[in-house]
This record gives sequence, structure tokens and C-alpha cells, in this order.
Amino acid sequence: MTLSFNISSNHVIPPRPTRPQSRVPESASHLTSTKPNSSIQHTNTRRCICYDVYKQVVPFAEAWSWQKSIVDQRKSLMVDGNEDELDSLIVLQHQPVYTLGTASSEDNLSFDVKDSPLPLYQTERGGEVTYHGPGQLLLYPILNLRFQKMDLHWYMRALEEVVIRVLFSAFSLKASRVEGLTGVWVGDKKLAAVGIRVSKWLTYHGLALNVSTDLSPFSRIIPCGIKDRGVGSIKELLRGSNKPSSISGYQYEDDGKLIDIAHESLLKEFCEVFQLELCHQSVSILRSLDR
Repeated sequence: MTLSFNISSNHVIPPRPTRPQSRVPESASHLTSTKPNSSIQHTNTRRCICYDVYKQVVPFAEAWSWQKSIVDQRKSLMVDGNEDELDSLIVLQHQPVYTLGTASSEDNLSFDVKDSPLPLYQTERGGEVTYHGPGQLLLYPILNLRFQKMDLHWYMRALEEVVIRVLFSAFSLKASRVEGLTGVWVGDKKLAAVGIRVSKWLTYHGLALNVSTDLSPFSRIIPCGIKDRGVGSIKELLRGSNKPSSISGYQYEDDGKLIDIAHESLLKEFCEVFQLELCHQSVSILRSLDR
């Protein structure tokens, strides 16, 4: 089964069923999830290998290849009945790039696809065209939903929930979902895009959060095919708000500090929503898979 979804609703994410614990390499270092929120009602903690290079700007094609390599490896293990293999999470930024989803239309581009101002990739994720670039944090979870909840609506809402919690807890920004649309919004500005692919209940692609992103490349496209709403960033919203001149003691004009704060909160809330324990490993392992 291979599915792509680009769907949204405003319901609260329901609790998932319990599932067995998984194995973890003894050499891995751990970041333990925080105490679960009572509305999630999780039990048991599953381990997740985290390839965290959030300060690096990685070409999209390289990170895309990493994801597909992990998914292929997981599928081969599932054939042998080993479905308890660890989940994975890749965290990074991208070099400037446009990506197209399975629902993409060239009508949402202001340029000819043969003469794109930036690298342009047609992908297998759900959704429309979007932009990725420095200052935007990407989370690419490769999760086996058999150990979470076998419900793609639940998974999309759970990814959105991660961002909604981050924006409120770390930046005091009240974000929400918009009925019929995917992603996370503050007012009429979209701060986070969500696009996924699920194959044999293994997820890949994921979410992108605009932290200090240069928003000008979005002007060359109709982001996510939505004509009547804009795109925003955490930095832009903090600058235009009446909030204090610093968040958690850091000047919000400092892009690096904003990225650090958002990154720390994203990992914390990701662990809480999915009740995972992150086991950090070197990205060199991923690069070896492509050789």
C-alpha cells in the first residue's frame, strides 16, 4: 500500500493504542521524551534514531535519498518479520529549492519549469508546490505507524500539533489549523507546511517550519496552491508583534538563536506527541547508505 495525503481538520488528535517497546543500540546516546500531555494518553516509549544536523544546509536531493534509503531498508526488514526496527528522524535545513507534490499544477508557478530560478524537484509527497531554504527547519520522520496509529488523518494532525505546541511554548504565538487546509497558521499566515508519503505504513517527508526564512522565493509560486493566504515566519511575526524584544532571553533578531530555540522545542514536542525517545547517531551513517 502506497498513499499520499494532503488533508486537514481541526479535531484534537485522538489517543493511539499501546504497542511494544523496541530495541536500541547500546552505543546510542539518548534524549528522553518529556512527560506526555494528558490529552494524548500515551503509554510505552518507542526508540527513534535521530540524525540531527539542524545547523547544516543540506541539498534537498541528498536528504531525499537518505529518507528513501531508510524506508527501503525498513521494508526489507519487514519482509523478514522484523517490524520492531527503530524509527528514524532527520532534522536539517535545505539549500534553496522548490519541490512539487503529487497534486502540483504548473499554474501555481510564475516561471517555466524548464527555466526555474532555483532547483525544482517533483516528489512523491502529497500536496502542492512549496519552497525550502535556510532558516527553515525540516523534520523528516520515518515512522512505522503500526506502532503509532494506523490512521493518516491522525498522523497529519499529530505533525501539526507538534508545531502548534512549539509556537506557543517557545514563542508565545497562538497558532491553529484551518479547516480544509494542511499546515499550521498564525492568522492568515502559514508558518509550517506538512506533506507526507506513506508506504506500507512507513512515513517519510514531513514538516517544514519557517523560523527566520527569507520569504521572497515564495513570491515566485502560489505556496501550497493557496491564493488568498500568505506565508509567514517566526521572526517576521515576533518583529511585528508587541512582544518583548527577547524570547527566552535571546534577541529575536538573532537568526541563529531563533533556530536554536525552535530546534530544541521541536524535538521536545515531537517526542511528547509521538512518545518517542531519541537516540542520536551520526549522519555519516546515512551518507554511507548512498555509496
